[in-house]
Amino acid sequence: MATGYLIIQARTAHDALPLGGVQIWIMDRQGNHIHSVTTDESGETERIALETLDRSLSLDPNFSGTPFIAYDVLAAAGGFNSFHIVGIPILDGETAIQPIEFIPMQKAQRTPTVTEIQIGAPAVSIAGERYQMGSDTDSRVLRQVAIPNPITVHLGRPAADASNVRVSFPDYVKNVASSEIYPTWPDAALRANIYAIITFALNRIFTEWYRSRGYSFDITNNTAYDQYFIYGRNTYESISLIVDEIFNEFIRRRGQSAPYFTSFCNGTTATCSGLSQWGTVTLADQGRTPLQILRSYYPKDIEIAETNIITGVLSSYPGTALRTGSTGLDVQTIQTYLGRIRRNYPAIPAITDKAGVFGESTRAAVAKFQSVFNLLSDGIVGKATWNKISYLYTSVARLAELDSEGTSLGIGTVPPSSVLRTGSSGQDVITLQYLLNVAAEFNSALPAPKQDGNFGRETQQAVAAFQRAAGLQPDGIVGPLTWQALYNMYLGVDNVLPPDINAGVTEYVVRPGDTLWMLAQRYGTTVDAIKKLNGLTSDNLSIGQILRIPTAESAGGSYFEYVVRSGDTLWTLAQRYGATVDAIKNLNGLSGSNLSIGQVLKIPSAGTGPIPYFEYTVRSGDTLWRLAQRYGATVDAIKSLNGLNGDNLSIGQVLRIPGA
Repeated sequence: MATGYLIIQARTAHDALPLGGVQIWIMDRQGNHIHSVTTDESGETERIALETLDRSLSLDPNFSGTPFIAYDVLAAAGGFNSFHIVGIPILDGETAIQPIEFIPMQKAQRTPTVTEIQIGAPAVSIAGERYQMGSDTDSRVLRQVAIPNPITVHLGRPAADASNVRVSFPDYVKNVASSEIYPTWPDAALRANIYAIITFALNRIFTEWYRSRGYSFDITNNTAYDQYFIYGRNTYESISLIVDEIFNEFIRRRGQSAPYFTSFCNGTTATCSGLSQWGTVTLADQGRTPLQILRSYYPKDIEIAETNIITGVLSSYPGTALRTGSTGLDVQTIQTYLGRIRRNYPAIPAITDKAGVFGESTRAAVAKFQSVFNLLSDGIVGKATWNKISYLYTSVARLAELDSEGTSLGIGTVPPSSVLRTGSSGQDVITLQYLLNVAAEFNSALPAPKQDGNFGRETQQAVAAFQRAAGLQPDGIVGPLTWQALYNMYLGVDNVLPPDINAGVTEYVVRPGDTLWMLAQRYGTTVDAIKKLNGLTSDNLSIGQILRIPTAESAGGSYFEYVVRSGDTLWTLAQRYGATVDAIKNLNGLSGSNLSIGQVLKIPSAGTGPIPYFEYTVRSGDTLWRLAQRYGATVDAIKSLNGLNGDNLSIGQVLRIPGA
């Protein structure tokens, strides 16, 4: 018998929290227990060797059976619902990586529910015609090719009442490639197929194929329309490494910007005018390059292009890999991000190099991060590593922000008594939207609405999706049952957050002039408390050093961390969270008012909390006085909330209206 391998990763909150000590049972298809293992502090099992069939069978298009042995996995973690994953294909010489996104149990839930995921054979081995529809010359297109991160996938036919899930674009491509083809294929064949998969998805994004038709997703997983995607399935190491290298590269015709419409089929039981998946294996065996293979099926003038526009990434890849000896702000950014990620992933070693200097400790931290997240572990920050670090940093910072924001909003344990529906506004809507955001953080099948205090279509859809997941009538109206389900979810999440998050500990990068005494005064703690938390034996600090600081109370009260987004200013943040510009500047040691996207700010939360408002688009005849009368506000309140100096309005202008 041949041998394949399996690694299982147990994490939650978009990988922000690894789950150690998770019990994993591996079974054959007859239900016999083969292995029993637990995850380590990074939420990962050891590499497990499993029997399978000979590799040659997965390279033979005429083989009618399944060229692998499939195994089942049962996974259980305290405080979380369990998973039963059925039919993980193990192939000769390949490592299957099975991620499990655990969802916390609700408050008072006595026993965990079990979610079953069915995987099965890749689409290339399944008979059936494909009818992928599309065009690379659609009249409705975006101006630039951008990588959607995340991409929203509809789990069914376009009009079906099915869930939408949000996944990072590289993870989407890895999933589709693992669901469509065999990882044992030659490298050139894998790359040709992966280029086709990437380009197919980017064509859907670029042409707004579904969005322009009123759908709230980017692509489906139905092979009659799109490409195969199995939510929650395993991927393969060989496929993963290629995707990490080329996920932002795509096929286009020379002289055109649009991603080409790369239709494909298996080429044996189904034929089409596009790429033959099995045919790529034959051409690769003949020594053809990926581009030569693609030009055998698509126009001869196609080329491989690259886009560096990636949505959802705080800091764009600088274009040049960072390695030992590199210096500058980009190095400092990576050091800061890894320092924050390390709080959740303690297996990553501490960075002791000077800020902005890529030394041995930075290389070691990068290499361990790469190992934990199945990247090429070379200690070099290329585009794949840069974007994964940025993605993880966003996830852990967002989780910390949500946890602190709950305290700021005063969520408590008793739900509001109000009934909310489309058109509602005010503080209870902000609470609702916050709770929906928490739910979405721990369940990718739930959308995260904007927290603007306005109950619009986006919030209604998020409420209906939550109700459907909770077993309630999905009417989009928030009454007592929905409020209670939201609170049960929130309190269940609070039970599984690690002590570091609940205790209020933040990481601080030492700046010129900082002393332990000054930091203790700023954060309302003591020098001894900081030294004890960091294992310091002296009072000496070095610029760029990362300190963990107790932050249960700041100089003016409690605070939470906020990640700066596009359009944020100190004034708008002060208005939104009931603080002052000076208070925010003092708490963060800012001398000016400039902010940068991705910057982490400490926001005082001892004030009155966020000021509820909704957005209003000015129409013909509107005046500040009329709007104030219509919505029970004052002219001064509207002017203050929007930073207006005069009373003039322009048609189409978007105003924030106090919604209390």
